[in-house]
Amino acid sequence: MELSRAGAIARLMPSLAELQDEYEFLEADDRYRLLIDLGRSLEAMPEALKTDATLVRGCSAAVWVYPTRRDDGRLHFLADSNAAITKGIIALILLTVQDRTPDEIIATDIEAALAPFDLRNQLSSNRTQGIPNMIALVRETAVRYA
Repeated sequence: MELSRAGAIARLMPSLAELQDEYEFLEADDRYRLLIDLGRSLEAMPEALKTDATLVRGCSAAVWVYPTRRDDGRLHFLADSNAAITKGIIALILLTVQDRTPDEIIATDIEAALAPFDLRNQLSSNRTQGIPNMIALVRETAVRYA
């Protein structure tokens, strides 16, 4: 059985629970590295999709998020950032919602899922200021497709 590219990449991404288990035991510098590595594992976003329309407003770094809808109705997000830590943050957010139905995404408490990572206390306010906007964009996309 042949895996799609998205399926193959999804298999490389850890689950949120696995990531949280690892994150808990790391020192601050290693937590940064973990986020950077998580960002590197994101599926590549074509440059043509990095437009003003896909740019997340209110982030200190440039963040682009592009939703697609699979044949089964599930939403798949492509995302990228020009900052390594920020790219890791959006990857962490996507771990909570990737390849789920719009209704599942709407029902997901993304903030609660991210709470164990304590990003506000682990990272500078510059790095975390755009998180609510990233989450809002994901939610608005799910509502639009629901």
